[in-house]
Amino acid sequence: MSAVELQSTITCPRCAHAKAETMPTDACQWFYECENCNAVLRPTAGDCCVFCSYGTNKCPPMQQLSGSCCACE
Repeated sequence: MSAVELQSTITCPRCAHAKAETMPTDACQWFYECENCNAVLRPTAGDCCVFCSYGTNKCPPMQQLSGSCCACE
C-alpha cells in the first residue's frame, strides 16, 4: 500500500482559482469556499467530498480504501 497523500490542490470550477490545501484524515469535506470568488463548492454526483471532485488527489479515506469511503456507502 502506498503512502497517503495529504496535500491536494483544489481548483474552483467557477473561476479556475487553485489553492493547495491539507486534507483532513478522519472525515470527508463536503463544502469548500473559494477564496477568490466565494463560490461554495460541493461534491459532484458520485464523489464523497470536494477533494475527490475538484482536487488533484482524492481524500485520504478514498486513498486508503481503494475507492470506498464511509460517506459513499
